[in-house]
Amino acid sequence: MSDVVPLAAGAATEESLQRCEECIGYSFRDRTLLVAALTHASGAQHRLLSNERLEFLGDAILGAVVCEVLFHRYPEYLEGDLTRIKSVVVSRRTCAKISKQLGLQECLILGKGMATSPAVPMSLLADVFESLLAAIYLDGGSEAARHFIVSNMGPEIDDVAADSHGGNFKSLLQQHAQRESGMTPVYVLLDEQGPDHSKSFKVAARVDERRFHPAWGRNKKEAEQRAARNALYEIGGKPVPYPCE
Repeated sequence: MSDVVPLAAGAATEESLQRCEECIGYSFRDRTLLVAALTHASGAQHRLLSNERLEFLGDAILGAVVCEVLFHRYPEYLEGDLTRIKSVVVSRRTCAKISKQLGLQECLILGKGMATSPAVPMSLLADVFESLLAAIYLDGGSEAARHFIVSNMGPEIDDVAADSHGGNFKSLLQQHAQRESGMTPVYVLLDEQGPDHSKSFKVAARVDERRFHPAWGRNKKEAEQRAARNALYEIGGKPVPYPCE
């Protein structure tokens, strides 16, 4: 919870709105959308002027974009795996966590009673993430909304996905290779650097005659896992997560 007191009802100023835009990395053409996204029902003259309707829309947009990202980013994950990852990524806990990281607790427009509270409820932080997403979508279109989601949730998606498989990308690559070509991946040590007590290793995954983008790791196990993950991204036509020279 934050000790920052949010804005009181009707206290949205040019300075406060600009500060919010800086927090989220997006400048609105229609500032009324931004004000609506930040306004909790307690701070609105009428509930229709609060962020509740935008929250409804943002929830749907968030789910759709995260599903698309997972579908393309993890081509070897089964439907059940994707569903489990999505449920964590779009959860209110995750939305609240990202809102707090962005500093949105300072931007909320609340009624006088709630504005004087020393802590902003996590539920409000989750709501404002979704309402801001919807406002960005209405103001700047689907690509702007998608960029907002991916730029803020990308690391969260990767962390949850790795945890769902214990970070075992070698196993995922092996499943793909055996299903598609009947081959088993081989890991090739390309280079090693550093003193004996602190070496780094450069490894590439190879399936049949195809060698994928290599990756560095602090030990051979880490390098192989990263190389496998690079291979999965390359197979999916996405930029590799561990590029190296």
